Amino acid sequence: MILTEENNTPNAEMPEGMPEGTPGVARKVIKGTPEREALLERRTLVDRTDMRAIWERKPLAYKAAKRAFDISSSAAALVALSPLMAGTAMAIMLEDGRPVIYAAQRPGRDMKPFPMYKFRSMFKDADQRLAELLKDNEQYGAAFKIKNDPRITKVGKFIRKVSIDELPQLLNILKGEMSVVGPRAIVSTRPFTPYEEQRQIVRPGLTCYWQIAGRSNIPWEEWVELDLDYIQDASAMTDLRIILETLPALMGRGAY
Repeated sequence: MILTEENNTPNAEMPEGMPEGTPGVARKVIKGTPEREALLERRTLVDRTDMRAIWERKPLAYKAAKRAFDISSSAAALVALSPLMAGTAMAIMLEDGRPVIYAAQRPGRDMKPFPMYKFRSMFKDADQRLAELLKDNEQYGAAFKIKNDPRITKVGKFIRKVSIDELPQLLNILKGEMSVVGPRAIVSTRPFTPYEEQRQIVRPGLTCYWQIAGRSNIPWEEWVELDLDYIQDASAMTDLRIILETLPALMGRGAY
């Protein structure tokens, strides 16, 4: 059973030797973890206001291979992980009954909404309690995150920590609503700005730069920039690197 339910122009940071007045939108360097700084060092000064043009210039062969990989890998993972998924479903039912899958309406490619599947990690009245918790939001912008969200069940806390709750999204990938790698489909607390909407020109993903660079510890403005970094950097090698770095990152910082 399924339960249904102008800003962003950062401070200039010119690379060494870059003359003043170089065209493009400069981005601030985010201090913090070595992983995050390494990702940000890969940025080049380009126009960040027309990411669609950047994506459309990506080779068709890459886009076709990306979709083929999405289909084959999600189908194989669904088979291989079926015992784990069955055990997770049983644990959820034992603690809080049915349903075990939650279908959350999220903005997808080109802002088209789709039902994103997750193992239910919250109590059944979580949606009704959201409004009272908005004042405690630890993110800003369009994202909503609370480290100690009182709506999360005991099983939910564990499966969120290791991202087991997201395994049903393999079905979304198989259906073509998501990709293995791409910007996260988030719960939006307000409409996106035109600049933020650019992160939605590609299919949302199961993993991304955000996932391997700190997750919920990353402020919203930085999160948007990392998603635009991905669109700019997207290639078979970029996708492979993100996938390889995802597994060790699942037990890392910001997993809540």
